[in-house]
Amino acid sequence: VQLVESGGGLVQPGGSLRLSCAASGFTFSRYGMSWYRQAPGKERELVAAISRVGGTITFEDSVKGRFTISRDNAKNTVYLQMNSLEPEDTAVYYCNTTIRLIDYWGQGTQVTVSS
Repeated sequence: VQLVESGGGLVQPGGSLRLSCAASGFTFSRYGMSWYRQAPGKERELVAAISRVGGTITFEDSVKGRFTISRDNAKNTVYLQMNSLEPEDTAVYYCNTTIRLIDYWGQGTQVTVSS
């Protein structure tokens, strides 16, 4: 199982970024996917999750209305569209899936929101 995140970077407050997570080594369409983030000095937190067919989506309260999770099963990729970014969104963002009770993580992509 391999998860590779991309799309992070430095953005000004109010800006947008789209994160991507390319998955391989498993049947992507059979599993739910999630995005987590971890800010300096804080615990890792769940940002958004999507079911294997996109039918169930959950969001951390502070990102509701600003972040959108989606997936393309043909490309084995899950996305996180982030709009109206705030300095408090600064964190390392991780892609995650759970297969047979084992959690798999990507290496993370840094998102920094600053003027």
